[in-house]
Formats: sequence, structure tokens, C-alpha cells
Amino acid sequence: MTEPTPGTQIEVTPQDDGEPLLRTQGLTRHFKIGNALSRRTLHAVDDVSFSIGERQIVALAGESGSGKSTIARLLAKVYKPTGGEIYFEGNRLSSIRSRAQRLRYSGLAPMVFQDPFASINPVFRVSHGVMRALKLHRRELSRQQRQEEIERVFEVVGLTPAADVLRRYPHELSGGQRQRVGFAQALAMRPKLIIADEPVSMLDVSIRVGLLNLMAELRDAEGVSILYITHDLASARYVADRLIVMYAAQIAETGPIETILSDPRHPYTQLLLSAAPDPRAPLGVGAETDRGEPPKVINPTAGCRFRWRCPLAIDVCHSVTPKLQPLGVGREVACHVAQTGAEVKAF
Repeated sequence: MTEPTPGTQIEVTPQDDGEPLLRTQGLTRHFKIGNALSRRTLHAVDDVSFSIGERQIVALAGESGSGKSTIARLLAKVYKPTGGEIYFEGNRLSSIRSRAQRLRYSGLAPMVFQDPFASINPVFRVSHGVMRALKLHRRELSRQQRQEEIERVFEVVGLTPAADVLRRYPHELSGGQRQRVGFAQALAMRPKLIIADEPVSMLDVSIRVGLLNLMAELRDAEGVSILYITHDLASARYVADRLIVMYAAQIAETGPIETILSDPRHPYTQLLLSAAPDPRAPLGVGAETDRGEPPKVINPTAGCRFRWRCPLAIDVCHSVTPKLQPLGVGREVACHVAQTGAEVKAF
């Protein structure tokens, strides 16, 4: 694979030899804490490697503080990696230098935010942000073509009649409609990948299913891949093809979502599942879950970061950091106990 030299534009080329749409290799992001003399470092993301294929929805799940949103900002080039690399269509993102290159990549991999107001200016009509995105990323379109494209993407995301919605201001729309505007704005740029950071967490439960269905429709009809960042395994199961479980800045388990959720092999994945409400349980009976919290990973020592909450921890867990190892077809787990082949039933 030939990598671009600095200063050259990322070329859109067909995938070959099974090259995924996006791939991270040893992705790492650390933040210095305190003053210039401080030696304290927060490990927000540590040695994370995963891939997203074409027309694929990958769920990135974990508790708050696990590193999910930091990964989203690394992929969107809001943060620069401390280490590791991100490859998009086989090309290194670190090779991007010019404003034109950054605009091109941000059009191919836009973000949809948790708060829809983060991407919609409340002063202007909802058409303003989408029109501005088209002017920046699709300059070849005429004024009439831009208007037609705006109406098309609004229809695609279910904002109908488009002409009526485009004339409204953000405060005149419901939360679900505002989030659909965010997806329309991303779709207008003809993306290959949409990075959706907790896009349904601020919406009522009755509205969430519509947004999840929309993501599946965009994958199937528009050919868009989606990185769906969430703390909700139920919604991930509903829409995603693959699952990445994060804990304390590292990947705990990854693989086909149905395989993982039907037989979780990492104790932390079991904890997340046990914390989900079970509608079949009798009234007054709740899941037995560990009440600990994920640690702030500051100057970490060797060992499994989940060991203090794990009832199955063995001696090696306290001294050796587990690495992701294959455990079945397309599945990897970072757990010493699971890798021994022993029965893993922690929660």
C-alpha cells in the first residue's frame, strides 16, 4: 500500500485486499494534568486498535470516562494522537496538512453530536447549516443544485415536507427532529463514515427507535458506515453489526454484537449486561451489579484495570496487562481468565 507524502490530498480509491474503510493501530491519547512540573498524566485512550468496514455500523460502548468520546474526537481530528495511527481508506490521517485536505476528510467522516444544538445555530433557520456545509464541501454544485440536494437529504432522514421544515428555526423542532437535522447535515456532504457520539441519549425513549432505524436506513440505502458511540447495550444490539466494549481507556472485548451479547466473555461486558433493566424480572428484584466506578487512569501501573471490580481476578491480573487475543471467529477479548478457557461468569 502506497502512503501519501505530506502535502498531497487523500485520494478516494476503491478498497483492495479487504482494506477496511477506517482502521486504528495503537491509537493513544494522553493529557498532562497540573502545571508544567507535574508528572501526572491522564490516559484517556491507550493502545486502541479496531476497524470499521464499508456499510457497517460499529457500536463503541462503555461507561462514562471509558474513552469513547475521546476516540470520536481523535477520529474527527479535534485531538491529535499521542501515539498510534488512524488510517482512512488505507491512508494515514497524520499526512493531512492543508486546509483543503482537512475539509475533504471532515466531509468524508463528519460527526453527529449528542446535543443537536451543538451543530445547529439557533439564530438561523435549519437550512442554514446544511447550505453552509454544501458550500464548503461540494463547491461544484450550483445554487439550484444545492437547494435540491438539501431537500433530498431532508426527505431521506424523514423530515417531511422538506420545504416546510427548512423554513423553521431550531426551537420550532422537537429533539428528535433536531437530531435528524444533524444527520441530514452530515449526509449532505456525501460521507463514507458518520461518527455519531451518543446521538440518542438526550432523546425520549419513544423517539430513540426512530433515530436508530434511521441509522440502519442510511447504512442500507446510502451505503454509509457509522461509528455509534453509546453506553446503552440495548440500542447497540438493535442497530449495530459489531461491538467494541471499552473500559478505562482500553478495549475489553470486541466482535460480532450478537455473539458477544449472547455469550459475553469479559467480566466487564457481563457487568454492563447485568446493569441493563430486565422487563421480565419480578417487581422489586434488580440485577446484582458491582457498585464500583471506572477509574481515572492517571499514571497507571501494570495489570488489568478492571481487577479491582472483578470477582474472578487471579494473581496475573494484578501484575500483567492483558492484551486482546482471538477467542473465536472475528472475536477478541482482553482477559486473562477468559484466555485460559475457564468458565467466565462474574455477574
